[in-house]
Amino acid sequence: MPFEEKSGYPEKYGKKTGVSIVVKILLLADEESKYLWDYFDKSKLEGIDLIISCGDLSPQYLSFLATFSHAPVLYVHGNHDVCYKDTPPDGCICIDDKLYEYKGVRILGLGGSMEYKFGGADHQYSERAMCARIRKLKWKIRRKKGFDILVTHSPAYRINDSEDIPHTGFKCFRTLMEEYKPKYFVHGHVHINYGRDFVRESTYHETKIINAYERHIIEI
Repeated sequence: MPFEEKSGYPEKYGKKTGVSIVVKILLLADEESKYLWDYFDKSKLEGIDLIISCGDLSPQYLSFLATFSHAPVLYVHGNHDVCYKDTPPDGCICIDDKLYEYKGVRILGLGGSMEYKFGGADHQYSERAMCARIRKLKWKIRRKKGFDILVTHSPAYRINDSEDIPHTGFKCFRTLMEEYKPKYFVHGHVHINYGRDFVRESTYHETKIINAYERHIIEI
C-alpha cells in the first residue's frame, strides 16, 4: 500500500466511504519525493482528492503532479521559491493570502518564512508583516466562519520550529489556532535531517499539526 503515513478525521465532505465522507489530501514540502517523481506510477495517486504543497519544491515537480493526477494541486510559497515569479507551477493554484474552499473544506494559505536577509527578500516576513497579512484576511475568515486547514511554509513559534532566525516560527500562527481552532495546521521548512527539531505530528489545543516534509497524507 502506498503512503502508509496518514492521519485523519472522517467528515461530511468529499468522497463516500461507507458511513463517512472524507477528502484525502496528499501533503508535500521541501524535498521532491523520489517515490512520486523518479519512480512514478499513476496508481500511487489513486484515491488522492487534493494535493497541497507547503513550499520549497521545484515548479516542474508540482506541474508534473498536476499533469498526472486528477486532483487539484494547491501551493504556498516557501522562502526559496523565488523562481516561481518567472516559472510558476503550470496547472497549479496558488493559495497564498487566500481562503480556498474545496468540497466544503476551507483552506487558508500563508506562505513564506521569518525574515532573515538584511533589507528583506521575496517570501520572507517579519512577525509584524505576517500579522498584517492575516488582518487582511480576517473578513474572508469571518464570512466563511473560520477555516479547517491552515497551510503555511513556516511552523508556529516554539512548536517544532528551530532557534535560528530563518527557522523560527510565527507567533501569529499560534493565535490563529487558538482563535479559530482549525482541524489541521500543515507546514514545512523544518527538514527531517535537522534531527531532533523534526516532529511529524503534534497537537496544539484542538489542532493537529503536521510537518509535510517530502510527503504525508491526511483525511478530513
